[in-house]
Amino acid sequence: MTDEQKTIAFVVYPGLTPLDLVGPLQVLDALARFDPGYRTVVVGATRDTVGTDTPLRIAPSHTFDEVPSPFAVLVPGGTVPTLHAMSDETLLAWLRTAAASAELVTSVCTGSLVLGAAGLLEGRRATTHWMFRDLLTGLGATPVAERWVEDGPLITAAGVSAGIDLALHLVERLAGRQLATNVQFGIEYDPEPPQGGLDWANPPYGDLKPLREHTLREGLAGNPELMEKLLAHA
Repeated sequence: MTDEQKTIAFVVYPGLTPLDLVGPLQVLDALARFDPGYRTVVVGATRDTVGTDTPLRIAPSHTFDEVPSPFAVLVPGGTVPTLHAMSDETLLAWLRTAAASAELVTSVCTGSLVLGAAGLLEGRRATTHWMFRDLLTGLGATPVAERWVEDGPLITAAGVSAGIDLALHLVERLAGRQLATNVQFGIEYDPEPPQGGLDWANPPYGDLKPLREHTLREGLAGNPELMEKLLAHA
């Protein structure tokens, strides 16, 4: 690292959703390759390998203590383990400290709930995975149904794949449209899902409701006060 480099820190905690982290990391690591003024790191409480919500395991490149003041932070989401992370005081304390000096604080999917648990969503517009968006109100935020939501230094993305869109937006913001387009071509990001675009007027909420209920029940079993806070306005 040189004194001039700006560090973009991707947060790791046990049980996260890999695409929430790896998608944006692939995009922003490309920025770092094009522009040596940036570098990407993956930070965790230790450098030990942690599990995810798939068979993939991830090892941070740095510890929280080694990266106290990053230029930008990205927090990935997940399901039950992410709700557990909302009570992880080591993680929350680092986020509060990092956010105090970071120029950008970002999240993907339910990673915004972790930002909220750290007190970073208060009075902000924010988004998250559509199934959990209403919970943002209990964290002091105004829920917004957009692919990503920018409110000052805080930028939150919707579910999982939206992290790639967020990251390309960040590249454009930091380095201009042409470089962002080059990165998009580099990763050949031009989605054509087999089922076509999603019909947001008819989300399968009833089909997925048991997943939401299980996630809240299991993830917040040890923190009934937080459960009550989240559901108070849901």
